[in-house]
Amino acid sequence: MKGVADTAAEEAAAAFDSPSGTCLDWPNDAPQNMRRVPCTQPHTFEVTRNVEIGADYPGSAPPPNDQGWQQIVTDRCTTVGAKYVHGGTLDPYGKYTVGALKPTAQQWKEGDRKLRCGLQRVTPSGKRLLATTGTAANQDQSNIHDPGTCFALVNKQEVGDPVDCSKAHSFEVVGNVDLSQAFPADYPTEEQQREKTVDLCPPVASQYSGNKDLAALSLSLYSDTLKQESWAAGSRKVNCKVGALEEDGSLRPVVGSVRAQPASTSAKPSK
Repeated sequence: MKGVADTAAEEAAAAFDSPSGTCLDWPNDAPQNMRRVPCTQPHTFEVTRNVEIGADYPGSAPPPNDQGWQQIVTDRCTTVGAKYVHGGTLDPYGKYTVGALKPTAQQWKEGDRKLRCGLQRVTPSGKRLLATTGTAANQDQSNIHDPGTCFALVNKQEVGDPVDCSKAHSFEVVGNVDLSQAFPADYPTEEQQREKTVDLCPPVASQYSGNKDLAALSLSLYSDTLKQESWAAGSRKVNCKVGALEEDGSLRPVVGSVRAQPASTSAKPSK
């Protein structure tokens, strides 16, 4: 009779050998618990192709070091990933980055030389993966986040990884806007994009916040912009977000979602 551990191990082994187009998920703190999931569900990794590297690493060869693996992934998985996404071009600033599942030390010793190339979404720090929903093969690659996503504040200037909005944070995403109707043809400069989002973001922020007076809350409304490479790859959407900018250009930490703030206040920036 099989136990839960045996079933989980078999599930992880099957997931590790998945074909192109398979979506995989695992807990951030337990990648060994990998499993196949429908791509319509939140997932951590989407397989683009399995690549054999045995010709370069015969049976007795030691596995590459970390730097070597990184180079192999870049060389063997980047083009595969670009062909896999809609439009055939990876947005270098978009939501997806190229990754790979490589053989464990034991699997390498047993002769496994297969690299499982795939696409994944990493946090701003690059230290953990974010779940995505839907197949990367036909999605807009715009690096947008769900409304209600808050990002940590690092050193008063850097935007960190997603955190609970009840904790100190730099920005809170209040919605996304699509620039394709405003700019149906050529790439708009980032200044042109900002001028347009001045019109597009306020209605989104009002709907999200319940018509809160951001100025009274000492908050400001911002938007991201798209680089020309992103536009060429088909990305057209940007985040609208609220945060608090100090006079010296640093970011003031905000605690609590804008939705949870009182309807009106005369609060001033904390010193």
